[in-house]
Amino acid sequence: MSSVQNPADQTDFDAIAEVYDGVFAPHIREHYLHRRADHLLRNAPGQRALDVGAGTGILAERLTHRGLSVVALDPYPQMLEQLQQRQPAVETVVAHGQEIPFPNDTFDLTYSVAVMHHIADSARVRQTIAEMVRVTRPGGRIVIWDHNPLNPYWPIIMRRVPQDNGTERLIPMGELLGGLTAAGAEILRAEHRSLMPDFVPERLMPLARAVERMVETTPGARRFCAHNVVVARKP
Repeated sequence: MSSVQNPADQTDFDAIAEVYDGVFAPHIREHYLHRRADHLLRNAPGQRALDVGAGTGILAERLTHRGLSVVALDPYPQMLEQLQQRQPAVETVVAHGQEIPFPNDTFDLTYSVAVMHHIADSARVRQTIAEMVRVTRPGGRIVIWDHNPLNPYWPIIMRRVPQDNGTERLIPMGELLGGLTAAGAEILRAEHRSLMPDFVPERLMPLARAVERMVETTPGARRFCAHNVVVARKP
């Protein structure tokens, strides 16, 4: 796999590719995988999807098993190599989200999960969003699921995981909405979702899920959920 140039101050994801999926406990990882896959499948108006910033591809792999045809795009070839070792049938592309190497109107669903805060720079974030809209077909969906800067736990967890080195910037909901609107997309939903700290032991997961659901549905409290989730439509 060929490489692409990455910003010098950004985390070298190739260096942590082999340990990346083990950062969180399996039950926490599975919780988020299940929720994200369900959400994306509900918002997929067709079978062809693009995962922008796919990383090691565990979400792309899960969606493939559930019937979508997913292309996994990431600028770090060793991250994508982890996916190829597990699921060689999934198409992988080494590229930045700011320069997606596909024609206009290619995908039914284009999504990114926990990517924008690593891109960080406002101009590059906006360009990535514009590219995501460009390659989505008319009537297709664009989904962005990223860290919510209002959640007080992120500064704690980001100091102790290998994928965060201090160059990240948590992107406000308004910036995501503005980027999508500027690119010509129509906002369908903008929500605050999830509240699952990584330290929750497996035996307490039923209680943690109940608390998560309560916070997500409580006005005022839900603005502090862990993630901003936006669903947009390309007219």
